[in-house]
Amino acid sequence: MLSLTIVVLATAAGGFIVWANDKRHATYGAALPAGIAVGVAALAWIILMTAGFGYLPGLTWLPWVLPMVLGIAAATGAVVYLGRSRTRHDMERLTAILRR
Repeated sequence: MLSLTIVVLATAAGGFIVWANDKRHATYGAALPAGIAVGVAALAWIILMTAGFGYLPGLTWLPWVLPMVLGIAAATGAVVYLGRSRTRHDMERLTAILRR
């Protein structure tokens, strides 16, 4: 259970770093990328541990590293998608309001 705690904390930190490095981070909340990263990492950890990868010699690193990588990648993908779509949507709404 300690490995899950470490994975969740490291991935949450990675999610906050992803948020801080995004130039459009004002369009969504700070907890969104961290929450997505933690959710994906915890799910990946549970799947890997259930599959038995946690205690195999030579593969012990897999439930530690892979969930963190997947979580941070999911947070990055969500930030890229949300940043573009929210900015475009906000500009469309602003244009519609200004045309009135």
